[in-house]
Amino acid sequence: MAKDAPIQFKGTSLKIIQTQLRTTDLATLHAALGELTGNSPDFFENELAVLDFSLAEPLTASPDWPAICDLLRGSGLHAIATRGLPEELAGTALAAGLPAVGADALGRSTARPKAPESPVAPPPAPVQEVAPPPPHEPAPRTVTLDKPLRSGQRFYAKGSDLIVTAMISAGAEVIADGNIHIYAPLRGRALAGASGDKAARIFTTCLEAELVSVAGIYRTFEAGVPAELARQPATVGLTEEGGESRLTVAALALR
Repeated sequence: MAKDAPIQFKGTSLKIIQTQLRTTDLATLHAALGELTGNSPDFFENELAVLDFSLAEPLTASPDWPAICDLLRGSGLHAIATRGLPEELAGTALAAGLPAVGADALGRSTARPKAPESPVAPPPAPVQEVAPPPPHEPAPRTVTLDKPLRSGQRFYAKGSDLIVTAMISAGAEVIADGNIHIYAPLRGRALAGASGDKAARIFTTCLEAELVSVAGIYRTFEAGVPAELARQPATVGLTEEGGESRLTVAALALR
């Protein structure tokens, strides 16, 4: 159908008042309507109505449909159809311009309601495999040792770096899984990267050590620290040469 056709038909949804009538007697309806609306002419504000006689008492053989419509119209209600009338009365209503409609026109059903069925549990949703989050790596920790370590004593900074601000005596030992920073004379032994961290390093402001080690690779100074490094700031770490790790001890320039 062309958009500019002189007549078109489209589905729509209208607000319709279901008006339950138990009689077609005009005097009875007039009295009941007056009591309900106070005879206000705009009580229903020109709304549409379906006259529902499904609960009506035995009706007269010849209702005055135009008069009933006029009565309702006086309160602003416009009858457009009927339902629930016996077949012979439905014919007279149709002749007066009131077609019969089914219950579905009012959004209802006349069918006997079914007994409620037992609810059926929905099938369980498929379990979605979710990859576990990567293991959380704790933030690097730093442990501080601020008391001198005497001969025969050992201090281990597990899972962390170690900062030492007091002297490590000969025969004493400091160990850390991370780096070791010693801001005092190192006269004993220092072992960094004890858990295998080859990137760990040892820093000291005064190298007089008996032994230094990084990730299990060590060097002893039984004959004493070389003169160019003795009592000097130094750093100890690993370097890779030919696929092998080699421990290096080098001077540390602080100025």
